[in-house]
Amino acid sequence: MSHIKDLDEAHSTVIMVQVENETGLLGDSRDGSASAEARFNDAVPQDLIHFLAQDWEALHVDLRSNLDHFKTQDSPRGTWEQVFGKSPHTDELFMAYHYARYVNTVARAGKKAYPLPLYTNVWQNYVGDDGDNDFPVVVGGGGAPGDYPSGGGTSNVLDVWQRFAPSLDFIAPDVYLNDYASSCRKYRHRNQPLFIPEQRRDEYGARRIWTAYGSYQAIGVSPFGIDTLEPSTNPFTRHYGLLESVSQIVLDAQTRPDASVGFFFDELTDGIDSCKPVVKHWGGYEITIERCFVFGKAGPGAGMVIHLGGPKFLLIGWGFQVRARSLSSTSTFTGFLRFEEQTVSDKETGEMRTLRVLNGDETRSGIFAMMPNEDPDYGGFPICVTIPARTMIAQLEVYSIEEADDV
Repeated sequence: MSHIKDLDEAHSTVIMVQVENETGLLGDSRDGSASAEARFNDAVPQDLIHFLAQDWEALHVDLRSNLDHFKTQDSPRGTWEQVFGKSPHTDELFMAYHYARYVNTVARAGKKAYPLPLYTNVWQNYVGDDGDNDFPVVVGGGGAPGDYPSGGGTSNVLDVWQRFAPSLDFIAPDVYLNDYASSCRKYRHRNQPLFIPEQRRDEYGARRIWTAYGSYQAIGVSPFGIDTLEPSTNPFTRHYGLLESVSQIVLDAQTRPDASVGFFFDELTDGIDSCKPVVKHWGGYEITIERCFVFGKAGPGAGMVIHLGGPKFLLIGWGFQVRARSLSSTSTFTGFLRFEEQTVSDKETGEMRTLRVLNGDETRSGIFAMMPNEDPDYGGFPICVTIPARTMIAQLEVYSIEEADDV
């Protein structure tokens, strides 16, 4: 860290630093050396027992589910097995406590030399219910401590890392085989910032970053091996390009609670759509986001919808459409007052200007606001009503007609 400070303090090229890499023990659930055995057979440190007892309700459910033996005791005392029971997860807890304290020592020394944000990354445990594919469990590192790095900051022990490695600013998940949204949700635990330091570099992975930014206020995502693809064929070129153009708008939305939602729609498999619509209640309206209509084969999509306040919404992305319905019990009709394709004219302020006014053909006469792909499939239909995407940014304003009060 002193070396980075000497070389880079005036330039700030390095904005944060990862401490260690995918910390944990592979091949066994616990260190079996003589010194580790002695620690394991000593009394469990009181700071850990006190933390688990006092913070019980705030602990991640994945940790609480492994503490049944601990919870049965009024005043837990004794060795690790006496306090937590004989289990690979007891071994994992033991390793996590000591790894976290060690990494904290390293991070504390680094921050003393040069106080940049610090984090450590996590090789997640891979279990069937949390998987994002049909790969065998062993491919993802397994579901048991030691098959994945035992003691690393998985959701099983994330609280322990957050408590005993306070010099780290956050714990960051690597997301390859785990369900993407689930990983994002788990690693916002205790409202820590979300950063994904490793993930898939393909289009499948790229479209998922909108969920991280739009729904979980991610501060960054980093595809592993991005430098192995040419910019012209790298899917992140398009995704990052669009995000960069609206970065100030997204950053502003991230400061407002529940102001945005991110989503993706994967390619159809055998004509079956496994991606469910996203539904939000904003400004007195139910907003439904779903795959974009086409006459031919529906394509993939990804993006974000930002609630600008009242009946106004900003649509960013492609391959989706938005429907609106008033939540008022006296509403008899909900329609689109304005639907305009926009471009960002000032990236620093997020100021936008209108390029095109979109009307009946682009909304199916007011049924839904379409954000098509760049090359929508017309399926042989002769009328071009599904416009190809251009800026992939549009502002939508809706309105509602209310039933007249009785006279």
